[in-house]
Amino acid sequence: MSDEQKKIIPINYTNREFQEIRRDLLQIAERHYPDTFQDFSQASFGSIMVDNLAYVADQLSFYLDYNVNETFLDTAYQYENIIRHGRTLGFKENARASTFGKVALYVLVPASPTGLGPDRRYIPIMKKGSSFSSNTGLNFILTENVDFAAPQTQIIAARSNPTTGAPTFYAIKTYGNVVSGRFGTERITCGAYERFKTITLSTPNISEIISVFDEQGNQYYEVEYLAQDLIFKEVSNSNYKNDNVPSILKPFLASRKFVVNRSRSSTTLQFGSGKSGETNIVADPAEVAVDVFGKTYVTNTTFDPSRLTKNESMGIVPSDTTLTISYRTTNATNSNLAVGALNRVTSALVDFEDRNSLSATSLSDVITSIEVSNETPIVGDVTNPTSDEIKRRIFDTFPTQNRAVTQADYENMIYRMPSKFGSIKRCSAQRDPDARRRNINIYVISEDSFNNFVATNSTIKNNLKTWMNNYRMLSDTIDVLDAFIINYGIEFVVKPSIGADRFTLVDTCINKLRDKYTTEKLFIGEHINMADIYTTLNEVEGVQSVSSVKIVNKNGSNYSPTQFDINSNTSPDGSSVVVPKNAVAELKFPTVDIVGKIK
Repeated sequence: MSDEQKKIIPINYTNREFQEIRRDLLQIAERHYPDTFQDFSQASFGSIMVDNLAYVADQLSFYLDYNVNETFLDTAYQYENIIRHGRTLGFKENARASTFGKVALYVLVPASPTGLGPDRRYIPIMKKGSSFSSNTGLNFILTENVDFAAPQTQIIAARSNPTTGAPTFYAIKTYGNVVSGRFGTERITCGAYERFKTITLSTPNISEIISVFDEQGNQYYEVEYLAQDLIFKEVSNSNYKNDNVPSILKPFLASRKFVVNRSRSSTTLQFGSGKSGETNIVADPAEVAVDVFGKTYVTNTTFDPSRLTKNESMGIVPSDTTLTISYRTTNATNSNLAVGALNRVTSALVDFEDRNSLSATSLSDVITSIEVSNETPIVGDVTNPTSDEIKRRIFDTFPTQNRAVTQADYENMIYRMPSKFGSIKRCSAQRDPDARRRNINIYVISEDSFNNFVATNSTIKNNLKTWMNNYRMLSDTIDVLDAFIINYGIEFVVKPSIGADRFTLVDTCINKLRDKYTTEKLFIGEHINMADIYTTLNEVEGVQSVSSVKIVNKNGSNYSPTQFDINSNTSPDGSSVVVPKNAVAELKFPTVDIVGKIK
């Protein structure tokens, strides 16, 4: 075959799979080199060469498709690439979710000399940062100072003199809020000046950066973006008992600052580009542009534009120093706890009004008598959001623009609440149709220690309301409410194919449904799609057809008490079960709530 004939043979550029590429290569070899290569059997050298070329081409085709898909947010698959796309749209990934809860604190205090009530000198103040733990090794930190002498505490006589019957010790009970995790510290040495210096912490599961100091005592503050100058410092309120406000927020212009970038495996601090000591980076026109007596007149001067970023506006970079970074890590495993599971005082940080005048033995007895217990479950969001959930939040971030106007804005800002304040698994913002004013009902739900839906505790809801007050419209009012949980089960009947093993077919179908509804939790107000169940069952090998699918309500005992009429809430065409906007459907126990039969 002549060279001119070879050129007119068309090449199919759409064949990019291994077998297709191999077939094309064989055709080219047979056409172009019929006298040179004639043996293309599986054991021949020519077949080996064709297989190798087809393998390389298939690999290149895969990498090409992969790179193109990862270039766009819609088609991106890798979690890290999705996060990078999100950052360009203003989305910031939260740290690993923390769990919040309220705990009951107990202490034994000696009676006063008169026996009428406890000796108030020995009533302690448990300070913020005291730590507790469970029998399973989960750690929690007290988020606020707790004064056992506050008026709302409960006081009862705990011990008495057996002879006189006069009380000798009083038990005091009060409450405090806790968050999952423990404190940690890292020291990192910084070398010469480096623009936009980044530091990656070696500790995983960091939820919150507490403080960053250098050797000179300068503090670096966390900001949302490096161009942000104004921050609010939290200062302890000395008049706390009278004001009932533990902290005061004060505005502060920060020249030393950093942003936090997180991934599922690491936490990185990025500083600005400012250089300490370089303040007059741009000449003052009044000094150089006019030839006036007493001024420095310059007719021609050169200027490096890169120096514009070396001022304080982008933040001063730490250089030739050692940073001390304090942080809070959350538990590496599930941090949710059942009632009564938090029962150990790991470290009690206490203070007394006049400690030096008190008996050391009595003080030690008071401190060691402190006990803790959670009367309500400690809950939050225990699972990381999936890639699809992250994409959904990213798409809502850009139009939100740090304000809440629409329903999507409210939901996006709720999910963006910092993890140190608690996390919400599912939320839904709805306009209150019965309110005369512009009221927003925010329905929320959390997860328990078994990854099942559970009502969000009051601490997280209060934090959420405070967080949303920063972004809502002035005319909006907010109510944070619990979403109703509708537990349901699935009953199905399938017809097997000829030759299918009937004994294992039902188990296979149940496992397929269980895997689907365990990983893909429904959102608040999302309907139960019957077509998804039919599709999942039809895809099982050995199923000829699906005869019927039935949704049944599960309530009472270990289920939610919500009673829901499935039949009256099924759509007319039978394609879905309509779930109210203030409720979420959940297949709680897939191993027992999915029942199948063979027809």
